Formats: sequence, C-alpha cells, structure tokens
Amino acid sequence: MIIRNTLILLIGLALASTIQAKEDWYPSKYGAGDTLGALNNLSADKVLQAVRLVKTGKTYALGVETGPDSPAYPPRSYSMTILQLDDGTGTPLGSNKATGNDDLMNMWMGIGSQIDGLGHMGINHVYYNGHHASDFVTLKGLTKLSIDKLPPMVSRGVLLDMTKLLGTDLIAEGIAFNREEIDAAAKAANLEIEHGDVVLFHTGWLNVMSSDPVRFMAGEPGLGLQGAKYLAELGVVAVGADNWALEVLPAEDKTHAFPVHPELLAKNGVYILENMDTRALAADNATEFLFVLGQPRFVGAVQAVINPIAIR
Repeated sequence: MIIRNTLILLIGLALASTIQAKEDWYPSKYGAGDTLGALNNLSADKVLQAVRLVKTGKTYALGVETGPDSPAYPPRSYSMTILQLDDGTGTPLGSNKATGNDDLMNMWMGIGSQIDGLGHMGINHVYYNGHHASDFVTLKGLTKLSIDKLPPMVSRGVLLDMTKLLGTDLIAEGIAFNREEIDAAAKAANLEIEHGDVVLFHTGWLNVMSSDPVRFMAGEPGLGLQGAKYLAELGVVAVGADNWALEVLPAEDKTHAFPVHPELLAKNGVYILENMDTRALAADNATEFLFVLGQPRFVGAVQAVINPIAIR
C-alpha cells in the first residue's frame, strides 16, 4: 500500500509539473531581459520587403478623429482648452505683430485610435516577460514597457476583410475570429500571414461608432482567444481591428475579462491596435500594404493615441 500511494503521489507531482510547465509564459522567447516583445521580429529586410508593396503611392489614414464625443471605455474622456486665445484682440508680439494660440489637453491616452503597450494588461499583476507591477508601475509613469521606448513600427500590413468572408457589411457583436476564420480570410485574399507582419481585421463595426455609440461600446465582433494564440505563433508584430477592444465581446468564455489582451500583450509581446479605420482599405480591396507607425514618445506612457498610415 505504501508503494502504491508513493507511485500515485509521484504521478500526481509529475502531472502537476507538466501543467505548470504549460502555463509558464516567461521568460520571453526573446530573452529574459527583453522589453520590446514582437517588435524584435522587425528587420531592415522586412522594411524593404514592405516598401516593395508600394505601387500607386496612395496613402490611407488608419486613425479616427478623436474628440470629446469619442466613445471610450469608462471613465476615459477627452478635454481640450485653447490658451492665449487669438480672437482678433490683444497686443501682437514684436514689430512683425505675431499672434498665436496654444492648446492644453486633459485626456486619457486610451481613447480613439490607439496602441496598447506591453505594460497595459497582464495576468494577476504580472506583465510581459514576468515584470511585476510593483517593479515598474509608478504614478508618474512606467519605468519599463512604456510607449516612448518603442522603435518605429514599419512593416508589411495585411488586411483580413471579415465582412467579405462572411458576406455582410456589418458583423454582429459576439462573432469570434479564430484560426479557421483567419486562414479562410487570408486564403480569400490570396496571401499568407508572415513573420513580422501587422494584421488588421475589417468588420464594419466602426460604422456603429457614429450611428449607435451605445451599441458600439456594449459589444463587438473580434479576435478570439485561439485566434490570438495562432497569430502570435505566426510571429506577427501587432494585431488591430476597426473596433475599440480588438477582441470579441462578450468573450467566448463568459467568465473571462478581456482574455485576448493578456494573451497577446503579456504572454507573447504582440501589440494591440484599436479603432483602426480600415474602411477605405476594404473599399479598395487593399489586402497588403506598407504599414508605418511612429508612435508619440510620451515618457512612461502605457498607451498612445495614434494615426498609422497604410501606403499602397
């Protein structure tokens, strides 16, 4: 009996060890000291490959207009104050009579079209590459994983038009995109998702932003958890969509809260691009393009409002 119980204990410990090993997600495959994540998949050769996609010179602004009426995850908000108001009165400066205005912004960085950095979401207070919040999160900014430390994101961009795949102008909330849908959309576009790519989903959801902002924020079609794991395995640098959270809402598992975010950011170092305006790209059937993003370099920032550019 003692031998039997000992064997059961050893088997149990072995299984527990295996399960724990499967849950280990740091140190990162890019190295224990890495803070850039999937940006390591960029290279000069990848940039040159992407540049060769430019045939027409047409440019596309992927950022939406951001203002006080922009729908945003509560309690995020936007406020601007114009200072030194040039209303046509007052004393100009110098003999050349110079006049001007300044603006003071009071806003959340996670509003409008945005990039989520690797310090945005983690798992039980642990973030990308095992960094615990107590080690790098301060009231005055992040001391690691902040937006200002990122190099420019220049690569091949890929558009997966899910509306075309599913035969509708607007995909309903709660519809998830996983490996099957991703592969089908890529095949329909006659392309392969490659190491170092930036992948964007077009769902039609951005049209709901102005027509029904309450519905826009209440749920959305988007990336599923298995689809996030698949894209990370392919080595993509960033994933974005024309919705406010990238991922499907409600979540596939109703007990989960934003599961795709920590899967991409914390576990894999893949960046998230939200509220990307993919409508013009979809209208032009532009499935691959040069993607260019030089994010604002706000010191210590978790996120940033952005306007990436697609060039064909």
